[in-house]
Amino acid sequence: MTSTGARRLRASLAAGAVVAALLLEARPGADQPRAILRPAPGTKMPATADSNSPAHWSGDTLYVFNSWNHPSRSEGRDQFSLGAPQSIRFEPPNHAVGNRWIEATWPDADGTLYGWYHNEPKGLCPGSETRTRYGLTAPRIGAVRSRDNGATWEDLGFVLTAPAASLDCQALNGYFAGGHGDFSVMLDAASQWLYLFFGNYAGEVTGQGVAVARMTWADRHAPAGHVWKRHDDGWTEPGIGGRVTPIFPARTAWHARDTDAFWGPSVHWNTYLQRYVMLMNRSCCSPEWPQEGVYISYATDLATPASWSMPVRLHEGGDWYPQVIGLDAGRKETDKLAGQVARFYMHGTSLHEIVFER
Repeated sequence: MTSTGARRLRASLAAGAVVAALLLEARPGADQPRAILRPAPGTKMPATADSNSPAHWSGDTLYVFNSWNHPSRSEGRDQFSLGAPQSIRFEPPNHAVGNRWIEATWPDADGTLYGWYHNEPKGLCPGSETRTRYGLTAPRIGAVRSRDNGATWEDLGFVLTAPAASLDCQALNGYFAGGHGDFSVMLDAASQWLYLFFGNYAGEVTGQGVAVARMTWADRHAPAGHVWKRHDDGWTEPGIGGRVTPIFPARTAWHARDTDAFWGPSVHWNTYLQRYVMLMNRSCCSPEWPQEGVYISYATDLATPASWSMPVRLHEGGDWYPQVIGLDAGRKETDKLAGQVARFYMHGTSLHEIVFER
């Protein structure tokens, strides 16, 4: 989850004490690919990464966004040579919205950059500050647009919120009383639909977990009111206040003390596998979002949520915000596009390459 209290990588991993001998493998069914983590020289994002860190290319320059309450942007010739982070600007600032984390971006053919942010409104559960670290909130997801590669952003409004009646100020997970957040996006191959994969922390346990919504790419200029959530067998529920049917339902609800659920999906298209790949956190089974592990799933069709394979564990324990960044600068690989070998990050730190096998 995104919060100022997000933990750093476990000390053993940061110190490299275990990593030198670490070789972890996710073994799905016989008809599914597999992924292996192999140790690699350590590298870190230029700024604190308290969320997914989206990247895009403009010419020969790679831009990467890291967020911790407020986003920063770094640039360089590849992910290993990024310069010092520079704070981005929202125009107008709209301080009433509060802190924002840019968790996903997508460049348009005309050079316009579209982005989506996670926002945590304040004051939703008065008095919760006395029993939780920061007070309970309920995230929501908004859209932004930039014409200067993300140095400044124009806010396009909120596109995904949970039903207002779903707020549970007695939630025991330590951070969220509901809401939608911790997400990534993927445009389909025909550039017709943009899919938003997110964590739903609201409502009944049967509706909580990793969910999906979509909008037509043609609506990217004015997305508010044009995003539709997947519910039951159709894209029938509005992005603002609608219900969801999760791809991967929670086993134990987020308002319980012993939450057991996937969250924080990071999705990319893998050119080697010719499949979409999703990395997720799994939180289990006590308050404060303990990390049980990182899981991986594969799909061939974004429009069919049931096509995602059963998640298998890629990394035991570890830390939040798993994602990949592709290594091939010539092919303009990013967090959204990768080949057989990519860098595997957790919380903005990479100590491994991820290797995919058919």
